[in-house]
Amino acid sequence: MTERKTLGVKTDAAAPAIRKKGRGWEISEKRLDALHDRAREMRRHSSPAHKALAERFAKADLGKYKFTRHAVIGSAIVDFGCPMLGMALSIDEEGVDPAIATRRDKSLEAVGIRVMRVKASDILEDMDAVLARITAGMKMRMADKKSRAREHAAANPRQDWSRPKR
Repeated sequence: MTERKTLGVKTDAAAPAIRKKGRGWEISEKRLDALHDRAREMRRHSSPAHKALAERFAKADLGKYKFTRHAVIGSAIVDFGCPMLGMALSIDEEGVDPAIATRRDKSLEAVGIRVMRVKASDILEDMDAVLARITAGMKMRMADKKSRAREHAAANPRQDWSRPKR
């Protein structure tokens, strides 16, 4: 019988560059379809921490912001993603290699996605504290986006965003 080959992770390697371009961020359609299939499978077989946090997000009134479970962003699958904020939540489960998670986080932060890490045990033990941390992170991210919008407006004074008159 042949031995299975596994992928090795280089911990000293730099984060891979993700370039936003088209549907798959320069990822082949076949690879992107495989990522979506894997995310669908992860949603079907979620851990108790994922289920508990997803249930709280479903009940919460977050306004125009929505966290999607096992979202595909570029070539990464994040546990919860909010594309409107450019924010992702990563749940640290036992038995998961931290080198892979760190590498994924670096590549997501390179394209402007802020990654917040939460331990699965914290979610199951003290959900309110975790939700307070997530809310604080969301407020910080909203403030960052507003300040960047102000900086952009100051740098581009001739740009007019008003509606045309009819």
